[in-house]
Amino acid sequence: MKKHDYITSAKRTLKIESDSLKGISSQLDSSFIKLCDSIMILKGNLIVMGVGKSGHIGQKISATLSSTGTPSIFIHPTEAAHGDMGLVKKEDIVLLISNSGETDEIINIISSLKRHCKKIASLTADNNSTIAKSSDIKIQIKSAKEACPLNLAPTSSTTNSLAFGDALSIALLEAKGFSKKDFAYSHPAGKLGKKLITQVKDLMHIGKDIPKVNPKTKLNKALIEITEKNLGITLVVKKSIVIGIFTDGDLRRCLNKKIDINTTEIQKVMTKKFKKIDANDLAVDAAKFMEKNKIFTLIVQEKNKTVGVISMHDLIEARIL
Repeated sequence: MKKHDYITSAKRTLKIESDSLKGISSQLDSSFIKLCDSIMILKGNLIVMGVGKSGHIGQKISATLSSTGTPSIFIHPTEAAHGDMGLVKKEDIVLLISNSGETDEIINIISSLKRHCKKIASLTADNNSTIAKSSDIKIQIKSAKEACPLNLAPTSSTTNSLAFGDALSIALLEAKGFSKKDFAYSHPAGKLGKKLITQVKDLMHIGKDIPKVNPKTKLNKALIEITEKNLGITLVVKKSIVIGIFTDGDLRRCLNKKIDINTTEIQKVMTKKFKKIDANDLAVDAAKFMEKNKIFTLIVQEKNKTVGVISMHDLIEARIL
């Protein structure tokens, strides 16, 4: 049995789909603008429908829209015909996805959709198809050919539909001024969500957990405080005001200079100019700030008052990095 050249086959598929994707931009016209404008003023949901591979693509498009600020749900046309049509409201727009534009399951419910929703949009490869002609907004995206050598399995066409959905989602995201904060609101879980919503104040050490000494404390005593609090740092506080810090790095410099840790007051060797961050800043920004300045701890302030300490270890433990 002759061994098949899988790499060559895969590269051919990728080349065909890549070339197909390049052709999408030139096919976008005023219908795309009309769809975007209609969605921007939409008070309901953008409901996406499709059957088979188009249905799977439709689900992904709907999920991307919802996570980027455009409320959307996917409804399978067959389920719509058997009760889920009740989910469609007068303030909704329905986006029908069908490469041929002749999908029976969709055609069978178009008249009902017209009674239920505000507007029907379609994404097909043929603006003269039944579905396109029944739509208020018809968008045509053609693929030169499928990657399937039989020209049967939806490949290039579904890739184009997927890319179109991303283009639509991002165009709307930018038009709405959708921010990182908005994105975090839709993604509260997982590492991505943590990065976008976890603030410095959520992770910082406060109260008795913050290492503190007064300016006249001898270095040997200060080291006990640093060791007990296990943050690699101590604040030097005078009348409730932080006037300096002393870190593991400062200790190494003192030892290199043969400074007597038993007789030297910490105020003589402390670092007077130190890095700070606001309690309301994102923890991920604290991590970037530490990496940029090659430090492992930050003093946390709120309204110019020191309220805590955060370390690189805290960020790693919280899986921010």
